[in-house]
Amino acid sequence: MLLLRCPLLLLLLPLSSRPQKLPTRDEELFQMQIRDKAFFHDSSVIPDGAEISSYLFRDAPKRYFFVVEEDNTPLAVTVTPCDAPLEWKLSVQELPEEASGEGSGEPEPLEQQKQQITNEEGTELFSYKGNDVEYFVSSSSPSGLYQLDLLSTEKDTHFKVYATTTPESDQPYPELPYDPRIDVTSLGRTTVTLAWKPSPTASLLKQPIQYCIVINKEHNFKSLCAVEAKLSSDDAFMMAPKPGLDFSPFDFAHFGFPSDNNSGKERGFLKSSSKFGRQTSSKPRVDLHKVCIGNKNIFTVSDLKPDTQYYFDMFAVNTNTNMSTAYVGTFARTKEEAKQKTVELKDGKVTDVFIKRKGAKFLRFAPVSSHQKVTFSIHSCLDAVQIQVRRDGKLLLSQNVEGVRQFQLRGKAKAKYLIRLKGSKKGASMLKILATTRPNKQSFPSLPEDTRIKAFDKLRTCSSVTVAWLGTQERNKFCIYKREVDDNYNEEQKKREQNQCLGPDTRKKLEKVLCKYFHSQNIQKAVTTETIRGLQPGKSYLLDVYVIGHGGHSVKYQSKLVKTRKFC
Repeated sequence: MLLLRCPLLLLLLPLSSRPQKLPTRDEELFQMQIRDKAFFHDSSVIPDGAEISSYLFRDAPKRYFFVVEEDNTPLAVTVTPCDAPLEWKLSVQELPEEASGEGSGEPEPLEQQKQQITNEEGTELFSYKGNDVEYFVSSSSPSGLYQLDLLSTEKDTHFKVYATTTPESDQPYPELPYDPRIDVTSLGRTTVTLAWKPSPTASLLKQPIQYCIVINKEHNFKSLCAVEAKLSSDDAFMMAPKPGLDFSPFDFAHFGFPSDNNSGKERGFLKSSSKFGRQTSSKPRVDLHKVCIGNKNIFTVSDLKPDTQYYFDMFAVNTNTNMSTAYVGTFARTKEEAKQKTVELKDGKVTDVFIKRKGAKFLRFAPVSSHQKVTFSIHSCLDAVQIQVRRDGKLLLSQNVEGVRQFQLRGKAKAKYLIRLKGSKKGASMLKILATTRPNKQSFPSLPEDTRIKAFDKLRTCSSVTVAWLGTQERNKFCIYKREVDDNYNEEQKKREQNQCLGPDTRKKLEKVLCKYFHSQNIQKAVTTETIRGLQPGKSYLLDVYVIGHGGHSVKYQSKLVKTRKFC
């Protein structure tokens, strides 16, 4: 491998009369350097094959450099935002003749090289803006001086960068299984049992992998870096349970809710130390916890609050490199106490609802002002659910709901609405519901009756497939994604991926094909087609279409499994 170096690093070396050039990687020296974390601290040099962590001040751009000395070199660059979105750009410029080691004349003065690096922008290769872990990968990169520019416009933030010229052999990030989701296998009033498929890095490559679970009540996280930025240093790590006590209650009593009578009885990782002279009582408690459990792929979270929604994230961590990959997070609401509680709906606010198999949930909507109409919008994530709506005891509506449905009922002054949601007999149900007295408030996009994706067999080639789907009279944004799957991918596996509430933000950027706006006033002509190119011969792909409404909520069409022709 080549050591990714920068001419600026030469400023650290004593000047001599000999011509200076960028060195190639000395493996022994490189291993010594990456063990010494201070070597790259606050440096503008990105080392080859080692992840660096750094800090950005708001609106203060930062530039990093590395050198690829030979043409046709593989290259992979990964940027991980932590607690704020980033704007970053990768560009390349040709090396000066002397810097590439091929010059025969007088060497360029160091100050002249530095001035050239500072002033020349080079050719842009890739740019991104957002808070996803994003990648630039090339199997054949030209030699040159590479520049990575980063900017945070929201706030001061941490970030991580990893670059390598040997991506095939390094593989520092754990690989995700074909189904990277976390399953909720058991749900109680104070417990949730989670299960997930092991990382192939552990099961096939036999590398040391441990799994870390993150639990909170606000949202899912996209990276372990974002989790650790949110956590305080005192509460950042929790020890795994001792052998034989895998599913015993955790020691985080009340899960982030301090009790008036147990403040002196908190154990282990819930205690806060008074670092730098601060008083423990003045430090706000972070309602976010991380526990690393070794290489198990099933775990029970205990001591949760009843009838409370929690978000669960899972990260596979390579203990050799300390680098991690995020599974697709999930959420679940713990069971209610024995006495049935009624969830209050707020006007115009989307509420997430989890219903156990054959279970039921009661919700209440009491508009604060007089109204002529009330609208209920429901997005069923999995199987069909039954909804019943009563106004002051009178039954107004009883329907089964699949996908997205909207019901508009006549209003009445000072009326109160009781909503009963009944889950599926097949399994647990997840849904989103919105109640409003404002007729123009629509958070969910409209859908056609048929949400299947049609593939045209006669238009299949060795490198492309052509598909079509229906739209509506409402102008919406449609995004299509593709993912290569094994030839033995079956309907049962596809069914597991039919959670319509998982939006495009859960997908890898490389899986995105395109996004476009589409509608037709003539509902009979509300059909659009797309040809997906750049596919491999004889390979199977899973296609997904997402429709995104004006409120930002997305709904996924039924997934479509397609296969390219093997011979053309």
